[in-house]
Amino acid sequence: MSPVRRGTMRPIHNRIAALRAERGLSRAGLADAVEVNPQTIGALERGDHYPSLDLALRICEVFGLPVEAVFGRMPFGRASTHE
Repeated sequence: MSPVRRGTMRPIHNRIAALRAERGLSRAGLADAVEVNPQTIGALERGDHYPSLDLALRICEVFGLPVEAVFGRMPFGRASTHE
């Protein structure tokens, strides 16, 4: 699955980097778990691309969190209130 190019009107923010850091998971480790390359994880974290629905769900499964705890329309604050 390929990530989707980001749109300019309604951005999708994510907590992938923060969640990886909390769990001590590398980009390569997450990439292996969701079957993409580490560059894809980097592009998602930077907001250069958005995940497909399938990839978003696979990422959420790795973290054991619902989609809205990982992805959202509003930027996530530094301290998590979604767990």
